[in-house]
Amino acid sequence: MDNKKFKVASLFSGCGGLDLGFIQSSFEVVWANDFFREAVETYKQNIGDHIILGDITKIPSNEIPDHFDILLGGFPCQGFSIANIKRSMKDERNFLYKEMLRIIKDKRPKYFLAENVKGLLSMQKGKVIEMIINDFQSLGYDVDYRLLKASDYGVPQHRERVVIIGNRLGLKNPFPKKSHGNDEELLPFVSTKEAVGFLSKARIRDKSFILNGQRIFNHKARTNVHDKFWGRKHQVNQHDICDYLKYWRAKSGWSTKRVDEHFGYAHTAGHWFRKDNNSGSIPNPSDWWELKKILGFDDKYDQQVTELELKPITFEQSLRINNWSTPSDTITATGPEIHPNRERRMSVRECALLQTFPMDFEFIGSLGNQYKQIGNAVPVLMAHKIAEEIKKELQLHDQQANRKTRIEVLK
Repeated sequence: MDNKKFKVASLFSGCGGLDLGFIQSSFEVVWANDFFREAVETYKQNIGDHIILGDITKIPSNEIPDHFDILLGGFPCQGFSIANIKRSMKDERNFLYKEMLRIIKDKRPKYFLAENVKGLLSMQKGKVIEMIINDFQSLGYDVDYRLLKASDYGVPQHRERVVIIGNRLGLKNPFPKKSHGNDEELLPFVSTKEAVGFLSKARIRDKSFILNGQRIFNHKARTNVHDKFWGRKHQVNQHDICDYLKYWRAKSGWSTKRVDEHFGYAHTAGHWFRKDNNSGSIPNPSDWWELKKILGFDDKYDQQVTELELKPITFEQSLRINNWSTPSDTITATGPEIHPNRERRMSVRECALLQTFPMDFEFIGSLGNQYKQIGNAVPVLMAHKIAEEIKKELQLHDQQANRKTRIEVLK
């Protein structure tokens, strides 16, 4: 019985981090789906051809196999992310989890596992996670969720993710126990240097190569460590600008509230007329020119406020330098951290290792797409540890069912 392979279907599979963790725990993925073409190509090359490229909202349930044991789904997180200050329940990406609801309702798997970003817990002051849990429970599933930190499970990365597990069998919704940390009874965290230090002096390149007898794929990286941003060319004193704008606002008869309403802001304009506790701000160039239209001020500060130039972001400003001695910060889908040598960004291979992908897992697509695939993935090792706990519950359920069947036969 312990050799039985439980079956998995997977939504929003990406390049396969979550699926691979379950495969490493002897689950069989019978069907997977994603809309990201390069991620699907990567998945096919490394995991299997059972992944379907397409929009899940356009795939009817009858095209998905029946009788799988668990449904996985790292539903898209862009709208939920705490990095997205405009996140809202109106963002249609936030409701793709309802495709999971549809498949669960139609296929009735024994378990489901959903994964998302930490920001999901605080969105709409907790109303979003409450809504999602209630929706899953309405299908007849016992549901639990936790915020898990990948580094607690041996992943060399301080990545936090919300994991939601549900089942309809009356079993536990198991979460793995912490194995790593700073407590004496735990193993020490795995550091960035332990995971990728051996690549630090290897030249980045597009083609694979042999290092210490092992083939290395995707050791390529962005080299723009001195990123630039548009900043004001001239020194500007916010208090002087504030006094100037307050004078012209009073002269024009416009109230702060009316200015806010004109720009469509909630409170932003109020900060243009405030200098207490250093909470004030200076309008950006486009807002400055619009203010000039409605308040009618002169040309005194036009040049100082509106002339911009490209300025370098220093390492300290970017706060994105990896630290050798600790687990990495979260590997993101947009831009990898600067390597500790400060000569380049972390390579695709280094990011993949920090996400605990195997060394021979090769990523397909442009450099930016490869970074995106890795940043969107679930760390393979964390997925594996969750899968092991769920497998134990499923095996226990089967053993109890078989025992009950034998008793019935003997009667």
